[in-house]
Amino acid sequence: MSTYTATIRWSCSGEGEFAKGRYSRAHEWAFDGGAVVPASASPDNVPPGTADEAGIDPEEAFIAAISSCHMLFFLDHARREGFVVDSYVDEAVGIMEKNADGKIAVTRVTLRPRVVFSGDKVPGADDIARLHHRSHEDCFIANSVTTEVTVEPR
Repeated sequence: MSTYTATIRWSCSGEGEFAKGRYSRAHEWAFDGGAVVPASASPDNVPPGTADEAGIDPEEAFIAAISSCHMLFFLDHARREGFVVDSYVDEAVGIMEKNADGKIAVTRVTLRPRVVFSGDKVPGADDIARLHHRSHEDCFIANSVTTEVTVEPR
């Protein structure tokens, strides 16, 4: 079993603004390796002027976590099969809407990886589809959520 941690820090600025709902949603995520990431609520979900658009919102982080996990497995599976990956770029998209229970949720995530290979052994379309399928099956994050996750290799 593994344990993962993140420290989320927020403090109120602006006297009296909290009770009015006009407080800043900007905060930070700190991780055990020392990385500190600016974060915020999505500007789509809070009153105007209360989000920090430069900060990563939880919805973006959720999509990025799924995409990153899938990529890491893809790279490992490709390497084990003797393929050389030069680059991997995924322009992942998540859709937030009402789910079957009427609750707002990220209901779909589409991964759109563009992978460039080199070397003597270059995968064909069937190889790439198999690598993505195995990666999706193995991805810890995709296995942890009920969101439909699809992969559309580019």
